[in-house]
Amino acid sequence: MTLQIGIIGTGWFGRMHAEKLAKLEGVNVAAFAATSQQKADEAAGKFHDTKGFAEVSDMLDARKLDAVYICVPPFAHGDIEQQLIERGIPFLVEKPIGVDEEVPGSILQGIKDKSLITSVGYHFRYMDGTARAKELLAERTIGMALGYWMGGMPGVYWWRSMEGSGGQFVEQTTHIVDLLRYTAGEVKEVYAAYGDRIVAGTEEGVTVPDVGTVTLKLASGAVATISNTCAIPAGGHNGLHLYTNTGVMEIGGNGFIDKTSGQVTEYQNRSNPYESENDAFLHAVRTGDTSRILSTYEDAWLTHRVTMAANRSARTGLPVVIE
Repeated sequence: MTLQIGIIGTGWFGRMHAEKLAKLEGVNVAAFAATSQQKADEAAGKFHDTKGFAEVSDMLDARKLDAVYICVPPFAHGDIEQQLIERGIPFLVEKPIGVDEEVPGSILQGIKDKSLITSVGYHFRYMDGTARAKELLAERTIGMALGYWMGGMPGVYWWRSMEGSGGQFVEQTTHIVDLLRYTAGEVKEVYAAYGDRIVAGTEEGVTVPDVGTVTLKLASGAVATISNTCAIPAGGHNGLHLYTNTGVMEIGGNGFIDKTSGQVTEYQNRSNPYESENDAFLHAVRTGDTSRILSTYEDAWLTHRVTMAANRSARTGLPVVIE
């Protein structure tokens, strides 16, 4: 059985997923949907027997799809997912799942009603280092955590607007929030402080804060701090450090470092997390077995609520309890 896959969005994520899918046996990238026919045709033209569409509904009418990848900006979620839910088509959606709570909440209800297979692009969960950290944490106690996402501001217009992206904590740092939840457990309360220190004074049309720090209380009793900036002019880095009863565990894009008394052990990420994420989702589409999917929409909703709470806390100056 060859799976027919549709891609919605022709940016970096849409192209990346399409290129990886096209290399898999038993998978065909059947269609692209974009904001214009030209963009859709240009993306489709790089693959065999792939058609471009300017409207998602036209793509779904013309192609019988087994699954769809949604790779659109945060503000564009809502109608796309609802169309797929109505037709019962499984989907993998890139994070974040929205810029508010109302739209994702409605989508989640539709997914539950249809028992639809979903996956969300929190690919840090699929890193080899993350898996090793999870194994070791089964026998350790986390006291606190320190997360960070430090980099520059992406050039796309929608990212610089709170209405377009939700801000850095929602659009980028959500990966670290999700990694914290995945390794250390659920978040019960947040207090956030954001600032406009550099970018807003040098570039026009920027409404996202360029620095921020969020304190989080976890259900376990552990505490965490996650900080971010999008004002660094060159380079950038991100990661999560977990402080346990045995030492420090550092999870990053290259792998995992375990520092205990008198010993430092490094674990390299050898497999590609995007490919592992694809394998888990496509296996579920083929077989109905969702056990390999590490982030369903319902799980991603919990991460999204934490980032929404952080934004609300920064606006009000008050801690926000997550019910």
